[in-house]
Amino acid sequence: MKSFLKNYLFAIVVFLAVIFFSTLPVQEHKSFHTASELVYFNQHLFADPVDSTIIFPTVYHCEGCHGSDLQMNAMVDSDGNDVNVVDNWQATMMANSAKDPFWRAKVSHEILVNPNHATDLETKCTSCHAPNGHYTAILRGASHYSIAEMLGDSVAMEGVSCSTCHTMSKDDLGKVFSGEINFDTSRVMFGPYDFPFAQPMENFVGFEPVYSEHVNDAGLCASCHTLLTNSVDLNGNFTGEQFVEQATYHEWLNSVYGVEKGLEKASCQKCHMPRIMDTVVISSNYSFLQGRSPFALHELVGGNTAMLKLMKENKEALNITATDEQFDNTIANTFTLLQEQSVDFNLELLGQDVDSVYFSILIVNKAGHKFPSGYPARRSYLEFVATTIEEGDTLFQSGVMEEDYEVKGQTEETEPHFNLITQEDQVQIYELVLGDVNGGFTTVLERSHQALKDNRLPPKGFTTSHSAYDTTKIYGAALEDPDFNKNNGVEGSGSDKIRYHFPINAYEGLIKVEAKMYYQSLPPKWMEPMFKESTPEIDAFREMYYAADLSPVLVASSSIDSIYVSPVSTLNANKDSLLSIYPNPTMDGKVILKTMEDLRISELSILNSAGVVVRRMNTLTEKQIDLPEENGLYIFVFKTNKGILSRKVIKIKNP
Repeated sequence: MKSFLKNYLFAIVVFLAVIFFSTLPVQEHKSFHTASELVYFNQHLFADPVDSTIIFPTVYHCEGCHGSDLQMNAMVDSDGNDVNVVDNWQATMMANSAKDPFWRAKVSHEILVNPNHATDLETKCTSCHAPNGHYTAILRGASHYSIAEMLGDSVAMEGVSCSTCHTMSKDDLGKVFSGEINFDTSRVMFGPYDFPFAQPMENFVGFEPVYSEHVNDAGLCASCHTLLTNSVDLNGNFTGEQFVEQATYHEWLNSVYGVEKGLEKASCQKCHMPRIMDTVVISSNYSFLQGRSPFALHELVGGNTAMLKLMKENKEALNITATDEQFDNTIANTFTLLQEQSVDFNLELLGQDVDSVYFSILIVNKAGHKFPSGYPARRSYLEFVATTIEEGDTLFQSGVMEEDYEVKGQTEETEPHFNLITQEDQVQIYELVLGDVNGGFTTVLERSHQALKDNRLPPKGFTTSHSAYDTTKIYGAALEDPDFNKNNGVEGSGSDKIRYHFPINAYEGLIKVEAKMYYQSLPPKWMEPMFKESTPEIDAFREMYYAADLSPVLVASSSIDSIYVSPVSTLNANKDSLLSIYPNPTMDGKVILKTMEDLRISELSILNSAGVVVRRMNTLTEKQIDLPEENGLYIFVFKTNKGILSRKVIKIKNP
């Protein structure tokens, strides 16, 4: 009785406080919601506490305090931007993991291939894509949990929600995988801040907020982001072996980020839930609360822009409640992560001879795991294109995207890893390729028995001697590549260097070279075997897929704008009588042009010995030209009414 009165009086006080603050002027701030919607969120505060038989509260029970605040006292940063956790989560892949149409289609595909495994497959797959529904059933004694049960379970259809992560136990953290998750069922919610204001959550939700530093540990992600599948042969018989389908957590362990750095590790959360140092009040309706810092933005971004855009365009069909603005925000954050925190990328001219040009691309992985990582369909590829500047003709190209979003020139199944590319049908693709028991290419996860290739870029610090290497191995030619994850023969660079060598086909003039790195999460090669089959889930996803914008994401690029190439020595070039330069060599850096009367020069480019333009002049009003300060060989390239003329000039040190 005393407890009831205590709770009743507390509710009255809070109710009066809400009434009071709702009459105050609403300050303008960035929010996804109207004022009436925000009032509706505040009403959640007075919902009945979660029944004692319910293990996982829904987001409905969280958004009254942790959604948008009508009075903008809570969940806003120092600039007044709404950073509430519910809105940031709403349009993420984690929030919609149970509604993901590709996942549902792929589960149905696996069952179509091995129908006798349907019950176990669905139970395993729902453990990560619908963990709250799955584990409610399992913890209550069920041995399996099906897709059909998930579709009728509102708790499951919230995907990976607030209560999934905030009720995970610290017991065996980072030691259980493949969807095995330890939950604390003593009705607590773990958070990152000490001395939490506990009474509202206790009274109105029925759970106690508890401080625990393990919510910032990467081990929280391990259960679902390292997945081993039980391999079967082509008849569906288990081989007794396991295949590592994905091991993002172990890739992180085998990196500089997975070791102690000062007082803490650089965990998954630091990139995928970026911290702001603003002081943020984390609960609405209590104006006396002090702000907390740092604050983790619940953006929960990965790299799957293609699926986010597809789900946005099919919200009604997928029963997704997130708004277009929420999706746009998540998509923008995903682009930022891919383009700013994935790789460093540099193109370099190595040199040229009488018939060929040599370049290299150096890529350094900045992610805390392999790039790309996660589900094995994901891949990254390099596009390299050399064109003539004056005519715009293509001299060489590798890795060009075709209209059907497939990479031109690759083999039908497994494109090899390259250290040197000399032909247009050679393409550098960073990917994990699955093989069955016979060594054939497969996209059926249960049939995965061996890796035919894994040249995904390792993270910095990655070594083949690490204890986690057994789940993060490199496969194929990359393992023997002296430039793959090595610097002067030492492992752990997290980089790869690829060389391009192509003929100039007797061309003389300026060329431009562009190199780009793209990311694809849903490549056609991976979809094709599934799309040959038919289930309601495959048919629905196929229609969405072919109507979607599947453009790969440009992750990084580099270019060299003007490079002079010539098939012959420019000291003995043709048309010598039209133009001459003297003195050559020059000691003071000054040279004089002598031209025939009918020769008109429209542009002069001066290139260094590497073939890179260091100076360009559009009009020549003087016959004397000053060379750059550095001594060495320079190439003068003239655009004239008689064609392109080139001369070599040497500047030597004045004794």
